[in-house]
Amino acid sequence: MKNPVTTLCYIEKDDAYLMLHRVKKKNDLNEHKWVGIGGHAEEGESPEDCLLREAKEETSLTLTSWRFRGLVTFVSDQWGTEYMCLYTADGFEGELSDCDEGCLEWVAKKDIPKLNLWKGDLIFFRLLQENVPFFSLKLCYEGDRLVGWQLNGKDMGTKDSTKDSMGTSVELPDEAKWGEILDSLREI
Repeated sequence: MKNPVTTLCYIEKDDAYLMLHRVKKKNDLNEHKWVGIGGHAEEGESPEDCLLREAKEETSLTLTSWRFRGLVTFVSDQWGTEYMCLYTADGFEGELSDCDEGCLEWVAKKDIPKLNLWKGDLIFFRLLQENVPFFSLKLCYEGDRLVGWQLNGKDMGTKDSTKDSMGTSVELPDEAKWGEILDSLREI
């Protein structure tokens, strides 16, 4: 079994994130999705060790400045539970290289929601956009459908299984609800 601890990093430059379009790897859980860089921690690695190794392996870049932004717990009926340490990085050295897992591309932050993402990713991108200092986010999936989520231990949305026989996902917050969520985070 793979280590359930992973890292994911969004490298920032000129109001853009370095995104990885997962189109090269066979039998990829993230096939055709846009994600950050990262992967599973190896035996004995700290999350930071994993972050730096994965950045070097996937991009050839050496990170020089990064921030641990949150812990994301993924619960899935198909791949088990994973604990993802989410980072952003705003300093790096070296030249970007090709990645054997997909195509690397700088994407303007404003265009991120237009990409083919996991639905739950939109939640943590919003938290990053709002510069929430640190958060714990739990995302629950059935297949590729987001069916529930919690923020800092508080239930934020769950699929109503009594009304949902069509396989739909939980709805994401509208702007008014995001305002309430962000206000509650500022009170902590």
